[in-house]
Amino acid sequence: MLMVEIIENCFSKSNTFIRFIFIGVLNTIIGISLILLFLEVFQLSYWASTFIGNSVGAAVSYYLNRNITFKSSIENRKGILLFIIVILGSYLIAYPIAYQLLFIPIFETNLFGEELSILLSALLYTILNYLGQRYFAFRR
Repeated sequence: MLMVEIIENCFSKSNTFIRFIFIGVLNTIIGISLILLFLEVFQLSYWASTFIGNSVGAAVSYYLNRNITFKSSIENRKGILLFIIVILGSYLIAYPIAYQLLFIPIFETNLFGEELSILLSALLYTILNYLGQRYFAFRR
């Protein structure tokens, strides 16, 4: 609860997109830290470590976005389902589109095609995820 109060105090007057980005950075730090902890310290496999870290990061994202970013009163059973749909939908839309855009014939010689595709995908994913959470998962 203390973390929620600190975040609310820091960002109470900012818009939802700024809070969404801040919370995204925070849950990414938490998720990656846990991935490295389980991978390097506890010697779990890559798949187990990434699953645990990303699951905790997603749970943090859900909780903080529901309560701080969008101040939603949606019940958890429904909210979690909608949240998962938004995350999966954003991923399934953003990553194939960005990949296809950067791999049309004119860009095939680009040495950084995959890297640019990942960056473009992440940007598109973030925008779609924000819109989906704001207008679908946590709409008022």
